[in-house]
Amino acid sequence: MNTAEVVDRYYTLANAGEWDAWSDLFAEDQTMDEQLAGHVEGRETLREMMRGFPRTWAFFANMPVHIVIDGDRAAVLSHISGRSADGESVEADVCNYFEVADGLITYMQNVHDTVPFTPIIAK
Repeated sequence: MNTAEVVDRYYTLANAGEWDAWSDLFAEDQTMDEQLAGHVEGRETLREMMRGFPRTWAFFANMPVHIVIDGDRAAVLSHISGRSADGESVEADVCNYFEVADGLITYMQNVHDTVPFTPIIAK
């Protein structure tokens, strides 16, 4: 897959809640700087982290608004709409940055306002 296809699949799988297949988009030695979870190294660490995602989120959608692809790099502005298992709603704008090699995400960073997530991460 090229960078555009990887990015498209990232959002398709996330919005479908297919976290195991979503984790497969990442290189074995991937590195992620995630605004809420912090620094995450390794695909299997990420996969294990995502196993808890459905317990936290009753509904989750991350919809791309603007995508910029430059070779093996991409930046995506998106909007998250979510509802926690406890019924807390979240609306947040996000910027994701991707680096892709051989059809896999090797590095990803997301940046967003953390305030909308406070009711969920405070539990």
